[in-house]
Amino acid sequence: MIHNPRYGPYDGGPDPLAPPVDLREALAAIGDDVLSGTSPRHALRELLRRGNRDMRGLDDLAAQANRRRRELLRRNNLDGTLDEVRKLLDKAVLEERKELARALDDDARFNEMRIEELPPSTAQAVQDLADYNWRSEQARADYEKIRDLLGREVLDQRFSGMKQALEGATDEDREQIRQMLADLNHLLDAHSRGVDTAEQFADFIDKHGQYFPDNPRNVDELLDSLAQRAAAAQRLRNSLSQEQRDELDALAQQAFGDPSLMSELSQLDQFLQAARPGEDWEGSQQFRGDNGMGLGEGTGALQDIAELESLADQLSQQYAGAALDDIDPELLARQLGDEAAADARTLADLEKALQEQGFFDRSPDGQWRLSPKAMRQLGQTALRDVAGQLSSRTGQRDTRRAGAMGEPTGASREWEFGDTEPWDVTRTITNAVLRDPGRMPVRLSVVDVEVAETEQRSQAAVALLVDTSFSMVMEDRWVPMKRTALALNHLVSTRFRSDELQ
Repeated sequence: MIHNPRYGPYDGGPDPLAPPVDLREALAAIGDDVLSGTSPRHALRELLRRGNRDMRGLDDLAAQANRRRRELLRRNNLDGTLDEVRKLLDKAVLEERKELARALDDDARFNEMRIEELPPSTAQAVQDLADYNWRSEQARADYEKIRDLLGREVLDQRFSGMKQALEGATDEDREQIRQMLADLNHLLDAHSRGVDTAEQFADFIDKHGQYFPDNPRNVDELLDSLAQRAAAAQRLRNSLSQEQRDELDALAQQAFGDPSLMSELSQLDQFLQAARPGEDWEGSQQFRGDNGMGLGEGTGALQDIAELESLADQLSQQYAGAALDDIDPELLARQLGDEAAADARTLADLEKALQEQGFFDRSPDGQWRLSPKAMRQLGQTALRDVAGQLSSRTGQRDTRRAGAMGEPTGASREWEFGDTEPWDVTRTITNAVLRDPGRMPVRLSVVDVEVAETEQRSQAAVALLVDTSFSMVMEDRWVPMKRTALALNHLVSTRFRSDELQ
């Protein structure tokens, strides 16, 4: 059976096409810090903090989280719901006045006086009009939108996405919400009393699961999700001025035109605070922007801010026992994007690879140190860098030529044009036989030829003179001196093994 191909973003774990971690560059950076006097463990943490040219470090990711937090506070304010209610109220009053102006009866004049004497407080005006007999159908509809908006907003504070989900909801939909809240409080009450609620939870999710897109697997996961949202709603309330709190408290009583909704939500908050006292129920934030947010949107923003603060703390790695495994990859991707999550994963892979490849070991006293393998790698890098810095000077430092009159080293290599060394006859014939097995007589080709290497008979005494005065440190020459010594040690130990460096 042939299936039609489907394409989409890869979400099966780390990017399989991502380039491998460059351990050489990372080890070189660690080596520079160690030569400067830093401990290997601190050098590794500094590398993870700084990153390199191909990946952002922890500092950059933490700075991004802090920038996003500041942007949320700078752009937004918490007047969105009050502003929206005021607009709907003004529109309803204006339509009613138009209708009353066309009427000639005494009741119309009395209603005009009543509307003229509405209190300046939006919440009080909405409450005073609760029993008003509207003449304008448009005005009545606008007023009902206020109640509907308030109901959706207070629910959106506890259940993310409820404002949009209940837009245009019917009385039957609202009744289902009331029943869900009653069942939820009943479930949490049983859980608080230590009752086994596994079966009750399953029935609850089966009946009301559409209101919980996170798909909690048990009561504890349900409590975690609800408590985080409810704590953010409380922090939003704490962030309001006293006048704003009074206005919204009074308006909330008009939600869906049913005060019992607030009673159920108040009971829910009590259960959540008792079950999760460790949540931040006392915090607040200072929003100072021009973009007004509704109650649910503001609660979501405060959840984002709390997550960004937690993320910045995880990325700072400044607490005791900090480790890259502490960073929540899902939280990082949700708040800063998949690219940030990939950078953090690369840093973790780098740290793990450096340890698994044996570049660190522990001294008898338990301190981290660079292993001999790491020192050999650093020496090779230092030798290459030193040779590169000397490239403008005359002299041949890297050559394939071995002395023709020297002693054989026992090694051979492929013949290249211009080579004058004697042939390694055994290797040459073996190559011809392997290239064309079974052919007799054996026919040689240029690609079969290998020449024997001999050691050059050259002698030299090299002295490395080092100024150990404080000016070496002041002029940043101390580390280059160490790198030069390391390069010389690598050269002697790998190319001139019969020599001795003292």
